[in-house]
Amino acid sequence: MKNLNVDLKTGQLKQVYLLFGEEDYLKRQYKNRLANAMIPEGDTMNYASYEGKGIDLKEVIDLAETMPFFAERRLIVFENTGLFKTGGAELADYIRELPETTSFLFVENEVDKRSKLYKAVKAKGRVAELAFQDESTLKRWIAGNVKKENKRITERTVVYFLNKTGTNMENITKELEKLFCYAYGRDEITNEDVDAVCVTRISNHIFDMVEAVAQKKQRKALDLYYDLLALKEPPMRILFLMIRQYRILNQVKGLLKAGYERKEIASKAGLHPFVAGKYMEQARHFETAVLRAVLEEGADLEQRVKTGRLTDKLAVELFLVKHSN
Repeated sequence: MKNLNVDLKTGQLKQVYLLFGEEDYLKRQYKNRLANAMIPEGDTMNYASYEGKGIDLKEVIDLAETMPFFAERRLIVFENTGLFKTGGAELADYIRELPETTSFLFVENEVDKRSKLYKAVKAKGRVAELAFQDESTLKRWIAGNVKKENKRITERTVVYFLNKTGTNMENITKELEKLFCYAYGRDEITNEDVDAVCVTRISNHIFDMVEAVAQKKQRKALDLYYDLLALKEPPMRILFLMIRQYRILNQVKGLLKAGYERKEIASKAGLHPFVAGKYMEQARHFETAVLRAVLEEGADLEQRVKTGRLTDKLAVELFLVKHSN
């Protein structure tokens, strides 16, 4: 990101850019900033966009060879094309001869760094991986947004906010906007403000339920379950998400036993580092044998519901009561 910011600040833009990684919010932000820096906003004559697989590369090359219309540059944007995994060799060869009047901007979820296209883009322009941001980065980013609104927030409240809303930067932005409106006329944002207007993501709700089960807080676990039912969440979806939570805990437990640290666990389990830390802490409350037994029981409960031997609502209640007793 540092190099991207330098390019944007100095105006010394590369001819080809590749943005990839898990953080969709950052990819969209930098895509828009780079596009606006390359061509005037609203210039539809010199802007073209291709999305998804099956792109006609001959059409792309023909367009790239076309001189821009009363402008210095033509911009072609590619999104989630999969070309950096298969089928990008022809475009890689062409990039080496790309006319100076044409720029390419690729935005992808995943890339193969061994691919011919990846190497061609890296040699010709700039490659930026926009991955999940770690906890400290998210904290600074949130604090910076709060400061722009001339408000204050403690680090403890920031952590409380993240635990409630999750680590998706797009969702964080929306929830911050709600907080700023709610706290209008006041200098400080508090936990009470977060509780008043921020929506707890269902994944966090499920996490709290499993935490209550682990701590044998049966009433809290059931109350959280009834809260989800009141929000019209189907019982079988709740059971599915709970079993998914235990499956992740079982994986994290195994990685902890193997001696992996948080960053490695996050990568191997496909989790945000902040979330991985929470799972590591929760996994310590469970024995591996218990986690495996829970996974087997979840499959059995699902079968009993599907065959009509149990109602879905009762199945989840029995699960919670048994494991939090």
